[in-house]
Amino acid sequence: MRKRLVAYRRRIDALLEGSVDGVEWEAVVEEHLVQVSFFQHERLVHLLVTLAFALMELAAALVAMLTGRIEAVVLMLMFGVLLVPYVVHYYHLENETQRLYEQYDRLRERAVSS
Repeated sequence: MRKRLVAYRRRIDALLEGSVDGVEWEAVVEEHLVQVSFFQHERLVHLLVTLAFALMELAAALVAMLTGRIEAVVLMLMFGVLLVPYVVHYYHLENETQRLYEQYDRLRERAVSS
């Protein structure tokens, strides 16, 4: 998903920075809103998964501290290893989606001025 999001953002950046004649800016704005909604949904899903893994990490840590069992420590480490990539991926989704919002503002300016 990250590759798709970055590729889409770059395509819109190129469109905005180019001096392209005959662009139907209103149509581009509408398509952009559709794409933003797809990426927002993806971001929400990843937020929920990240939160679930964070809660499981906390639960495993609590069990490990209370019981001192090695199985709980191993489980805590496993959740921690899985949690890091989820946080990194969510971080990138969040930042790229914020950039799409900025693009939307620029697209609206183009649509209004044309």
